[in-house]
Amino acid sequence: MTDQRAAETPTDPTARPDELRARTASAFAGIRADLEALVRIPSVSNAAFDQAHVRASADAVADLLRGAGLDEVDVLTVTTADGRTGAPAVVARRPAPAGAPTVLLYAHHDVQPPGDAAAWHTEPFEPTERDGRLFGRGAADDKAGVVAHVGALRVLGDELGVGVTVFVEGEEEIGSPTFADFLHAHRDRLAADVIVVADSSNWSVGVPGLTTSLRGLVDCTVEVEVLTHAVHSGMFGGPVLDAVTLLARLVATLHDDAGDVAVAGLVHAPDPAVELDEEQLRADAGVLGGVRLAGTGPITARMWTRPAISVIGVDAPAVATASNTITPRAAAKLSMRIAPGQDPVAAMAALRAHLEEHAPFGARVTVTDGEKGRPFLAPADSPGMRAARRAFAESWGTEPVDIGIGGSIPFIADLLEVYPDAQILVTGVEDPDSRAHGANESVHLGELEKVVLAEALLLDHLSRDAS
Repeated sequence: MTDQRAAETPTDPTARPDELRARTASAFAGIRADLEALVRIPSVSNAAFDQAHVRASADAVADLLRGAGLDEVDVLTVTTADGRTGAPAVVARRPAPAGAPTVLLYAHHDVQPPGDAAAWHTEPFEPTERDGRLFGRGAADDKAGVVAHVGALRVLGDELGVGVTVFVEGEEEIGSPTFADFLHAHRDRLAADVIVVADSSNWSVGVPGLTTSLRGLVDCTVEVEVLTHAVHSGMFGGPVLDAVTLLARLVATLHDDAGDVAVAGLVHAPDPAVELDEEQLRADAGVLGGVRLAGTGPITARMWTRPAISVIGVDAPAVATASNTITPRAAAKLSMRIAPGQDPVAAMAALRAHLEEHAPFGARVTVTDGEKGRPFLAPADSPGMRAARRAFAESWGTEPVDIGIGGSIPFIADLLEVYPDAQILVTGVEDPDSRAHGANESVHLGELEKVVLAEALLLDHLSRDAS
């Protein structure tokens, strides 16, 4: 066939990175301004917050995509069989030229609640630059991903040689409850050969990362009961232990003395090829001096390819209002990250069995299932991955590191179920100091510019590789 795309772009491929780098630099002030405008919209998808802001955010994203040259732009919702209506998502398309692949670019425009305002150094929804970083809720997770897509499309302009569908979700931060329904409702419209999920992290500032593995997620609530009602702690204390103490004893059985998870039946994936310096981890996580790290083996294995269990909530009497009684019941919410290769149903069964078998002093233990999300392991040498490695190396000037992420993106399993032949690339807009979900979230502006360039190069390579 006659390749019109090649005729519209320079024939010397070695000049292309420099050309796109110059275009990205020229466009970046506008890209940054768009990010700041999105951060100012408090699009918290948690139901306790005003959902009109989520709709406003979707509309703003739709306008950006229209301005980036995509004509088919819609704000869509889906209603599930049980009557739930999902948050507004944006879908924008440009069909592929003959013989070219279609690339789906994913991000999400909803954000986490700001949390404790006193913990922020600046207003969470007023973007503020400090030391080369832009601070604000969603500045990194994941409105930076949104503008990375928009920016790459602007940089390529009419030279975009692949089909593109942009899918910007509005409920990722509440677990994507209608994601699978949305995929099935718009299956043909979202179909793609390559899927780029811009919602991960890079290795460090100055060193890009390609996320090749993600842990899955299982969570549950475990309740311990010892009495039918509260009783006087002086009259009955001694032979009767309170539920909070017994809950603590039960939770303590989840780890051995070294801090490794002690639940039988859980999978360990192979150790990663890279290691993280302990001092760097301590600095990134804010570990207090004198606190020893838990577990054995490589730090990256403990973070990416082995299970981890955390207590993320406790129901027990508050200190300020406590009375001198023996607490009859207490509960904890447990979050368990599971390794690539682990089935979430089997992991939940193993956790439940452990909790029930270790009921302290015969206390009544009730386990209530919560979310389940499957892990992800990417092929390391697909054509899309090779194109991404080349694009990242050209943008940063250094080879990308294959990294795992200890967190979970459960909807990737939904994408693979609906589009089993698609190549999925998980790319990073964050770095270890981005503090996504926490106070003082930020994106490194220099790194964001490299992300925009890398995505433009990736789309360009996918086009040329198909010609």
